[in-house]
Amino acid sequence: MAQFIDVHYGLHGVTQEELEAAHARDLDNEGAEGVHFERAWLDADSGQAFCLSTAPSKEAIMRVHEKSGIPVTEVHELTAQV
Repeated sequence: MAQFIDVHYGLHGVTQEELEAAHARDLDNEGAEGVHFERAWLDADSGQAFCLSTAPSKEAIMRVHEKSGIPVTEVHELTAQV
């Protein structure tokens, strides 16, 4: 499985609790697509959130996020690691 990071924009004012709830929805929905969301981060100042996952494809990640109510348009496959 490939590893990905995705970026969500426009999340100004999102709290820790809201981030946790969104991540929990992703975990509830990930199985049907073969995705596993490992971790999520929030940069409250910029209004951006980042999710690290393993998945069969970018499209699978996008479908899970859409079903969870937090659509994403920017997904990057991570192809090298140090």
